[in-house]
Amino acid sequence: MPYKVYIKKDSKVCVRWVPDGPRPARWGRFALAGFLLAATAAGAKIITLPGDTAGQLAPLAESLPPPSLEILSPDTAPDPFLPETLPEETPALAAPAETNEPDWTTVRVGKGENLSIIFDRLGLAPTVLDAVINSGEAAKRLARLYPGQNLEFHIEDGRLLGMRFRPTVTERIEISTTDSGFVSELVEEQLDVRQALAAGEIKSSLFLAGQEAGLSDALIMQLATIYGWEIDFVLDIREGDSFRVVYEERYLDGNKVEDGPILAAQFTNQGRAYHAIRYTLSDGTTGYFSETGASMRKAFLRSPLDFTRISSNFDLRRRHPILNTIRAHRGVDYAAPTGTPVKATGDGIIDFIGTKGGYGRTVVLRHGSSYKTLYAHLSRFANGVKQGSRVRQGMVIGYVGRTGLATGPHLHYEFQVNGQHRNPLTVPLPRAEGIPEAEMARFREESAPLLAALGADLPADGTRLALGGNPGKRVR
Repeated sequence: MPYKVYIKKDSKVCVRWVPDGPRPARWGRFALAGFLLAATAAGAKIITLPGDTAGQLAPLAESLPPPSLEILSPDTAPDPFLPETLPEETPALAAPAETNEPDWTTVRVGKGENLSIIFDRLGLAPTVLDAVINSGEAAKRLARLYPGQNLEFHIEDGRLLGMRFRPTVTERIEISTTDSGFVSELVEEQLDVRQALAAGEIKSSLFLAGQEAGLSDALIMQLATIYGWEIDFVLDIREGDSFRVVYEERYLDGNKVEDGPILAAQFTNQGRAYHAIRYTLSDGTTGYFSETGASMRKAFLRSPLDFTRISSNFDLRRRHPILNTIRAHRGVDYAAPTGTPVKATGDGIIDFIGTKGGYGRTVVLRHGSSYKTLYAHLSRFANGVKQGSRVRQGMVIGYVGRTGLATGPHLHYEFQVNGQHRNPLTVPLPRAEGIPEAEMARFREESAPLLAALGADLPADGTRLALGGNPGKRVR
């Protein structure tokens, strides 16, 4: 039948209409109505879930005593007895804004919703929507809404008097009424930046240790990325390894809204301590460096894609699978599905892009005067990639395919040093450039307080320490 009934220990009875189910027979509807009326008489609370928009339960709901009927939504009343998923078309109405302004109501944008749908749901006329959208340049930001965002409305007697919307953490759009109609304004706010120290000891994994130390998933991923060149977090981690992290926290009106970047870190792996300090060079680029000024990253990634297996190794006497002749294989083949993104393994300039004989669609990158990398058998090139353009390490330049002489979809990757082919899996990878000598004095001056903060004593009962604000520093 199209009705589902949920009963909870606290005498709550939940009725849910299933739109795709068959209509029950007359006796079934009478039986359900009798059950609900009996439950109401016994003091149970009757709840209809969202989805009752087709009016299937309307006659029944009207027959129940008004105090016992309550409409719930996933956001306003997440009870454990509700089904895990609700119909996607159900509008997600958020709880009223936590504010001292009782006339303002917060509405959370649901999946597939836009401003027109929300205005219609609130009973606001299309002419009002048109006036709001055309109230100024700031209001045009309302054309792009995403699920989970909040809109605040001030409505009195069915009339819209004001709106508020925060598209980003530091931006607020305010719409108000005047004698000539609606006007919109974009208000930009600044975040207070503070520093915090967190520390942890690894018992099973970096992820779990980071969570126990109070780090967000994003900060844990930052930490893994910083040390990814030095430490294999799958093979090298040992129980008892430890870390200490100084990072930014960003506040708005005294409330924390997001984490900033890691400013300094110390990771102790198998008894050896590795330090990393965040520093912005005079040319504006930012990276992580050791206390001596050496870059924490290498100039090249070891692999150009996240592959499942190596289908053919570097072999100067390999028999070609199609030509059936001994032909040097001067690179490594990575088996991967067609369309898998291929990344530039280092910063460089596109030296060649196009079709190259048996290589099929190919990209060749030049990295300075000594290094070149080649990516072959691509199905297509990435948008915007062209001859002579500059690429950054990790940038997608193409997608795996089987063009040219290829028996199946894979990437053929070559690494050249001074014109000589080298095995990409074993060739020593050079480090990225470190701090220039001309900037070492400034680097030491800026890194000294961060290294001191790393050594600060933590509270005896915790793994985190607030280090205070950064005077004068604000971010938008």
